[in-house]
Amino acid sequence: MGEALSGLKVPLGVLSILGNHDWWTDFFAQRAEAGPTQSRKALEHVGIPVLENDVVRLEKDGHGFWIAGLADQLALLPNKARGRDSFQGLDDLDGTLAKVQGSEPVILLAHEPDIFPKVPWRVSLTLSGHTHGGQVRLLGYSPVVPSAYGNRFAYGHVVENDRNLIVSGGLGFSIVPVRFGVRPEILQIDLG
Repeated sequence: MGEALSGLKVPLGVLSILGNHDWWTDFFAQRAEAGPTQSRKALEHVGIPVLENDVVRLEKDGHGFWIAGLADQLALLPNKARGRDSFQGLDDLDGTLAKVQGSEPVILLAHEPDIFPKVPWRVSLTLSGHTHGGQVRLLGYSPVVPSAYGNRFAYGHVVENDRNLIVSGGLGFSIVPVRFGVRPEILQIDLG
């Protein structure tokens, strides 16, 4: 994975976060209930920093802003032997945003969009994926979405209470190898 992404070049640098499958497919990280995952190691090996509950301050044309990256919200699989009947996240929204200094804008990277109702006004934009747009979409509706909120955060630009979330349809699929009505995509979002 890291080698495939090593050619990415952007003016202010490439940053990344991990998703649930980066954790779920890593036997050693699941057993230790901690990282670094193989995915993180691969990305960092090619010079792509991974933000897991961390922030980076960037500057463009003399204007500063922050990128905050959450650790995955579904990182650890259920494990009855350890008394865990459901997925466990490693995300820390409050702790991550506490690292932001000053009042400059914040862009939050969160793999799963379900965090959005908890994101404070302080965050200018939240960028997510995870849902693959529902993988099957008919007339703007997906019958199955891997989100507690169903179609509310399935895909696209969501505006709620003057807060902004963009959910990418991403690439590939999850569980069922089907995509219909949701093209694979890599988004370019221009901010001004």
